[in-house]
Amino acid sequence: MSLAAHGFLSPSGVEIAFLLVGLVTFGAALVTVTTKQLVHAALWLVVTLGGLAVEYLLLTAEFIAWVQVLIYLGSVVVLLLFGLMLTKAPIGRSPDADSGNRPVALAVAVVAAVSLVWVVADAFRTTWIDLDGPAQGSTEVTGHFLFRNWVLPFEALSVLLLAALVGAIVLSRKRGATAKNGTAKNSATKNGTAASNSRSGKEQR
Repeated sequence: MSLAAHGFLSPSGVEIAFLLVGLVTFGAALVTVTTKQLVHAALWLVVTLGGLAVEYLLLTAEFIAWVQVLIYLGSVVVLLLFGLMLTKAPIGRSPDADSGNRPVALAVAVVAAVSLVWVVADAFRTTWIDLDGPAQGSTEVTGHFLFRNWVLPFEALSVLLLAALVGAIVLSRKRGATAKNGTAKNSATKNGTAASNSRSGKEQR
């Protein structure tokens, strides 16, 4: 469609829905990185990734939307929740979740966001997607492009996730062994103290 047929002052219903879902997704992302409760952060991450999947659907990229749901919502978030459970993360507020580097992190995030928006806007300045037309991100075309040109990044991501899961299991076992050793030492100390007290009492008698 021509550029003259589009305008920011006359948006369509799909464009308005895209903007509203984007605002909700942005708000959920802010809560994800600012909350001090790790479990709440993981749940808000679900909302963020779900909002991105809806955005892909509105952009007629159905395959990418379902990949977002199956891989990120169905696998990555579940893996994060299992990691939180295996590492015995606190349910309530966690003081360790806060950091004194918030200004630096905020500055880096703003610079990265502005750079990304500028690059995308400059690259696709005159490109328009007919949101009311048929879906352009078909499964055949998108899958052929992704799994032929991006196979190694997908495999590297799977190995990274597996390493994270194994690391969480190792950390949980080390903490359990340390706690058991500490309990055994305390009980041995108490038994030794009780035995020495009983011996001193017998000697006094």
